[in-house]
Amino acid sequence: MIHDRIGLKEMLSMKVLNQTYTLNNGVKIPKIGFGTWQIKPGDETYQAVTLALKHGYRHIDTAEGYRNEKSVGEAVRDSGIPREEIFVTSKLESHIKDYEGALRAFDETMEALGFEYLDLFIIHAPWPWSEMGKDCKEGNVAAYKAMEKIYKSGRVKAIGVSNFSPEDIQNILDHCEVVPAVNQIGYFIGLDQSKTINYCNEKGIFIEAYSPLGIGYLLDNPVINEVAKKYNVSAAQICIRYLIQKGTAPLPKSIHEKRIIQNTEVDFEIKDEDMKLLDTVKGDPRRWS
Repeated sequence: MIHDRIGLKEMLSMKVLNQTYTLNNGVKIPKIGFGTWQIKPGDETYQAVTLALKHGYRHIDTAEGYRNEKSVGEAVRDSGIPREEIFVTSKLESHIKDYEGALRAFDETMEALGFEYLDLFIIHAPWPWSEMGKDCKEGNVAAYKAMEKIYKSGRVKAIGVSNFSPEDIQNILDHCEVVPAVNQIGYFIGLDQSKTINYCNEKGIFIEAYSPLGIGYLLDNPVINEVAKKYNVSAAQICIRYLIQKGTAPLPKSIHEKRIIQNTEVDFEIKDEDMKLLDTVKGDPRRWS
């Protein structure tokens, strides 16, 4: 990955929320994004995104599959913040594995959002969620080629993937022209994603980390709480800061204003010995329904 070349003094004086990474095509992406998975479409999404923007978030993550793109778009447009100052990501639904279907889906996403362009468009998963593990190599290539066409048209600033293994990404690299800018994966304290992360780092593909709190299950972890107490911060803040120090962009989510604000207050440094202690946490605490 490529980081912005700014001086140490400027970096130290700038809040993490205002800092960016630079993707492999030169596009800048904020270090912290606001996730909207499982936020209900309509007023709940609108209010959550409005609060996030009010409190400084400039990266909003949505997806066609979340059914809340329309509400996200309305909140962004009503915020009064210039569109070019807000980085918006959406995703191609996981079951769409054909060229024309991907083109249509993008048009539908843009209509729902009400935007002239999108900052990042990614394939939500290498297989349909209802058929996890299914071999969709040909379909992923077809869908990605459609995304390349959209990218070259200028309607999206960057394209990428989500939940892709090294093998899934290699398939794209072998048959497509544009190296994915991003691989958005579930990544948090305790979940070993080193194989995928190391591969993506070698290929210049940036890692975004969704579910940075392990869908809330990490907040009761004794090791994380021990470290949080040492720094006088919350367990959630430790989880988010950990991922930033790992060089990724976490996507925390909340509908509560206090937590939305708290999740941005990560302008502290976890010492090396404490990062190593957090690395001793093992296992995936998520509970998929």
